[in-house]
Order: sequence, then C-alpha cells, then structure tokens
Amino acid sequence: MLDSWLDWALDDHPPTQTSGSLSGGTYQLLAPGVMALTPAHIAPAAHACIFSAAIHGNETAPVEILGAWLAELESGHRTLNAPVLVILGNLPALKQQTRFVSTNLNRLFDRQMQAEGAEPDRARELMAIVDAFYARHSALPKLHYDLHTAIRESRYPRFVVEPFAATPTEDAQWQWLAGAGMQAVLHQHRPSATFSRYSKHYHGAQAFTFELGRVAAFGQNDLAPLAPMQRLLGELSEGKRPTAGDASALAFFRVECELMRESDDFRFFFADDVANFTRFEPGAPIAYDASTGETLVGETPWHVVFPNARVERGARAALLAVEVDR
Repeated sequence: MLDSWLDWALDDHPPTQTSGSLSGGTYQLLAPGVMALTPAHIAPAAHACIFSAAIHGNETAPVEILGAWLAELESGHRTLNAPVLVILGNLPALKQQTRFVSTNLNRLFDRQMQAEGAEPDRARELMAIVDAFYARHSALPKLHYDLHTAIRESRYPRFVVEPFAATPTEDAQWQWLAGAGMQAVLHQHRPSATFSRYSKHYHGAQAFTFELGRVAAFGQNDLAPLAPMQRLLGELSEGKRPTAGDASALAFFRVECELMRESDDFRFFFADDVANFTRFEPGAPIAYDASTGETLVGETPWHVVFPNARVERGARAALLAVEVDR
C-alpha cells in the first residue's frame, strides 16, 4: 500500500494494483498522491478525516509523519475504524524540494478560482476529490488537518492556524491539539483560499493548518517532538476519541491585519531571521513600503508571523497578530 502510493506520487510509476486490504478495511489509490482508506466497520466516535501534506513541496516532516502512520496501519499495529483521505498536494514541487513550481498552491482553493496552469489544475482536482469524499461520508462529522512546516524559527515551533469561516471550532479540538503537542493557535481574521479553509468553509469541517516545526530536507527532520501528532492521526484513524491535553496551556493569537507588499521598494525594520510570533511594542517600526510608507505598531503589541519581504508585489508580506484569550 505505502510503497505503491509513494511510487505513484513521487516516481510516476502507476501501480498495477490500485486497491487492496489493510487491517480493518481497504485502501484505494485515487490519483497520484491521493489515497482513500475505507473501514469495514466505523467506530461510534469516528470522523471523516482528511490528512494532507506537501501542499508546499519543501515541507517534508509532515510527509514522514504520514508515512510512519500509514506504516502502522499496514503492519497491523493500528486498525482502521474511520474513513480517511490522505493527500500529498504539490507533487512536482515535492520532487524538486521547492515550495512551489509556478504559484503557491495554498492560495488556490476557491471554487471561483480562474487561474490556469499545473498548480491551479491540481487545486481543482483536489477540491473535487475532497467534495466527493465528504459526500460519500456525509453522515459523519468532518475533519481536515493540513500539515505544514514553517520557513523560519518560531517562539512556538508547533502551532496551528484556524481558518476564518462560519463553522465554529469545537472545544474538544483545543484539547486534542494540546494533547498532540501544539503550543499556539493563530485565528485568521478574514477568508483566504487555503486548503484547510476550503474544507471548513464549503463542508463545515473542523479544519486547521498545522505548522510542525521548521522546513528541512528528508531525513533531517527531528520527528521526536512530533510523536504526539502522529499519535493523534493514529487515534483518529482508529475512530477513537483522541488523547486530550490542557487547552489552557495553548497561547492564542488573532490576526489584526495583513501587511502587503505594494512596491519594489519594500523592507522590514527587523532581521531576516526574526522568529515567528516575535513581539513588537507600541510605536515600533515594522516595515517600509515606497507606496504606503512606514508601518508602525499601534497601541497594542503586535506579534509578527510569516514575514517574507521577498514576496511579489500585491502579495502578503506578513501577518500582524495580537495575543488574545481563548
């Protein structure tokens, strides 16, 4: 199962067998990098789960975690009792170990998207596969965990981004996230076209974008801190109620605004290697743009997340967030 899935995804070797059995159910290879796991019996606490990774091709730790969890299923160390859709998103970028090839796949998950090219076509393919999966398991609560790693260091190496959508996040999710070793939550302040937001907005799923440490090449990831995350995937695939942690230990932030790059003359007033969630006090200069001038912190301290001065004009250069109560 695992070998066939990876061979088709990474080596362009279409499998001679696209379906088979595993402990507790069956698997079916739906497309390169996409596999559906269907249980023979669905546990009472089961969700219809989507676990995705490699939406950015240079983020390898989530791929290794998915591989280790799938190996547990294939070896019989875990028994499938919930339907799961497993996705590796941007396969050309994953092969090249680049974030993307032509454009950022994680900005394309919108049914109104009109862009053309390989990555827009992949986004349309994945949206259709997600739609079909949730329709097939419409009686179950829906869940989507999109697994990433961040470009830079972080004050909270393991955190989640909660997409903006009408569907509220259930309290149990915070306990599960704490139990999986997450350290912080970033609430988005407006809609975006990310993969996790697609499932939350269009399907009412409990959905998050996970940041699981820092980008590294295959074989160079420290997976020990991510063992609780792998356990969470395993518990969900078995249809169990996951291990709960202390949600009060999570730090919560809300995006206050997005800092956009509007001109070629754009720069930050801090070092290139500043960590995610670095705090800047009121009045501190954050950035300069020739079109919009200086950006200064207002009356409440800002925490800078995902700063990137090298984005194209019109793109987001950073998120500016405030710390909040849950």
